[in-house]
Amino acid sequence: MLYPWGTKRRFNSYSDYIKKIFSERVQKISIDAGFTCPNRDNTKGSSGCTYCNNTNFRPSYIKPQKSVTQQLNQGIAFFSKKYKGQKYLAYFQSFTNTYASLSILKSLYTEALQHPLVTGLVISTRPDAISEEILEYIRELSQKYYVAIEYGVESTVNRTLEKINRCHTYEDAEKAFELTALFNIQTGAHLILGLPGETREDILNHAKKISRLQVHTLKLHQLQINKNTRMYSDYLEHAEEFRFYNITEYVDLVIDFLELLNPAIIVERFASESPINQLVIPKWGLKNFEIVSKIEKRLEERDTWQGKKY
Repeated sequence: MLYPWGTKRRFNSYSDYIKKIFSERVQKISIDAGFTCPNRDNTKGSSGCTYCNNTNFRPSYIKPQKSVTQQLNQGIAFFSKKYKGQKYLAYFQSFTNTYASLSILKSLYTEALQHPLVTGLVISTRPDAISEEILEYIRELSQKYYVAIEYGVESTVNRTLEKINRCHTYEDAEKAFELTALFNIQTGAHLILGLPGETREDILNHAKKISRLQVHTLKLHQLQINKNTRMYSDYLEHAEEFRFYNITEYVDLVIDFLELLNPAIIVERFASESPINQLVIPKWGLKNFEIVSKIEKRLEERDTWQGKKY
C-alpha cells in the first residue's frame, strides 16, 4: 500500500523527502554563528527558556569563536569519513539565527553558501525574531538554493509557554508561519512533547493546531531534563508537576499524535538525544534510529498511519 506521500512507510518521512529533492546524500552541518536570543539579552528576558542548555545539542567541533567556514570544514571532515561524495546543508542551529541586522545575516549566510560542498541553508529561529525584510532576503536565496526556516514553537498552549519562560505566545508562531508562507519559503516547526502541566489532550491538540499551519516539516522530541538548566531546579523542587513517559508509552503517544497530524507535513524527528553526562531524566538508552524502528513496528501492529484521523 502506498500512503498519500507516495511511499510504503506509514509516516511522511524526511529522509524520503530529501531523497526526492536531491540526487545525492545530503548531511546537515551544525553551526554556531555567535547569535544570542531576545530571551537572553534583556529584550524580552535574561535567563532564557527554562529547558535550555544549548551546548547539549551541538557537536564538539562547534564553537562560536570559529568562523562559519572553519565549522563547516570540521563538520565535513567528520561526516565524510562515513559517507563519501555527499553534499551538505549549513544548519544555523544555536540560539536565534535571524536575530541580527540584515547585513550580518547576509555575511554569515553568504559565507556558508560559498563553500563548494554546501547546497543550502537551514535556519533555526524564534517566531518573534523574523521580519519581512529578512524574509525577502531569504526568499531571494531560496530561488538559487535549498533554504528552510525552522521555528521553535515548543507548545501550542500559552500557559505552558509562559511557564517555560518562552517569552512569546502561540499566536506569535501562527503569525510567523503565515508571514513566511507569503514569501514561499520552506518552514519547519519544533515541538516538545510532555512539557510540565500539559495533559495528553493538550499534546494531541498540538497535532491538530500544527496541522492548520503552513508547516512543511516537523521535529518532535520528548521532554528531557538536563543539568545546568532552570527546569532541572524546577524539577528538584516540584517533581510532582512533571510527567515522564517510558519508551513504550512515548511510542504510543507519538502514534496517537501522528494519526491526527496533517499527512502533508513531513516528520523529520520523533525524539532527541542529550549527552548522557548531562541528561537527568528520562534515560531510555536508545539511539534515534532505534526509536524510529519501534514507532514503525508499532504503527504496523496498530495498522495505522500518519493522518488516519486527520
